[in-house]
Amino acid sequence: MTATQKKTKLDQKWWVMDLDHKVLGRAATRIARILRGKEKPTYAPHRDTGDWVIALNASQIHLTGKKREEKKYYHHSGYPGGMTEITAGELLKTKPEEVLKNAVRGMLPKNILGRRLIKKLKIYPGAEHPHKAQKPAELKI
Repeated sequence: MTATQKKTKLDQKWWVMDLDHKVLGRAATRIARILRGKEKPTYAPHRDTGDWVIALNASQIHLTGKKREEKKYYHHSGYPGGMTEITAGELLKTKPEEVLKNAVRGMLPKNILGRRLIKKLKIYPGAEHPHKAQKPAELKI
């Protein structure tokens, strides 16, 4: 019989990651693994065993190749003809945290667990964050 830990015994830490000149995909995969808890021996695919992640300098993230001009993000308002598209470069200028959030969200499960895990990711465009009381440890890629 496989033993799983109780929710009260889970040890969830806080990590802070500086994304200054880091590649988007590599940073997103590392963040998704930590949010999911795959780097812990207590990992269970049906449970939230992961840690909290604070991502800083999201506006300085690096996209390889021609992704700034050619990668497009789509959004539909729900009305006929309500499809809007925006390039990755434009989205980085207006909402830099959305680029990383979309990349990480695509690597998480598409169910209630995935929606719970994405809330444990805190993204900030600058180098400051309001989570100093949690004493986050530095995370390197």
